[in-house]
Amino acid sequence: MKIAVLVKRVPDTTSVFKIADDNASVVTDNLKYVMSPYDEYAMEAAIQLREAGQAEEVIVVSLGDESCKETMRTALAMGADSGLLVKCDGAGPTSRGVAEALAAALKNVGASLILAGKQAVDDDASQVAERIAELLDCPHASVVSRMELVGDTLTVDREIEGGKYTLELPLPAVVSIEKGINTPRYPTLPNIMKAKRKAIEEQDINALGLDAAVLASHITVEAMALPRQERLTNVLEGDNETRVATLVKALREEEKVL
Repeated sequence: MKIAVLVKRVPDTTSVFKIADDNASVVTDNLKYVMSPYDEYAMEAAIQLREAGQAEEVIVVSLGDESCKETMRTALAMGADSGLLVKCDGAGPTSRGVAEALAAALKNVGASLILAGKQAVDDDASQVAERIAELLDCPHASVVSRMELVGDTLTVDREIEGGKYTLELPLPAVVSIEKGINTPRYPTLPNIMKAKRKAIEEQDINALGLDAAVLASHITVEAMALPRQERLTNVLEGDNETRVATLVKALREEEKVL
């Protein structure tokens, strides 16, 4: 069995962000990039299945420019066998386009199980894996905190508010992983050196036969602003009706969130 793990290169969440002079983009020059943390849990889950003899190969799949290979090498150092980079220069498509491109590329991979983190920590869209499952006509479970493979049936626990669902999925299937399902391993120096020799195949996004409209961004950023750093405390006085009215007025006129 072959397992494909989707990973995304994202800015480190400890990075200090600055708004560019155009007030519509982020200065990226000094940002550190890493594998999206939830993807690490997905990678570890795949490697554990292979180590248990339930998979023969783990392939890491990503979409982006040449710089994504650095992140993919981290996954290879963790234990993935090979990589597939869907090459896309520039800003790249939004979630729909990413899902369309990855689904088209995955059709040729032949993976029985596709794993991903439950969300990427840069946009928190939490929809690419679900879209891929629909495009590939595969059963899917998200926010999975436990996973057990017996034959061609995958049993998972899907977290919900106040509890969980236990689901059985026939393979092939797509699963997005929650943190806590395992403890991702740190790449050792010997494995980091071995990862440099592992193959990363490239496939141009424009060669997948997708409509240009599907890959277009469809998003126009008019302005960006960093969240307010200082903390504000305001004790509302009066009865409940008065306090609610004061709160709504503040949210509407001062915070402008209503």
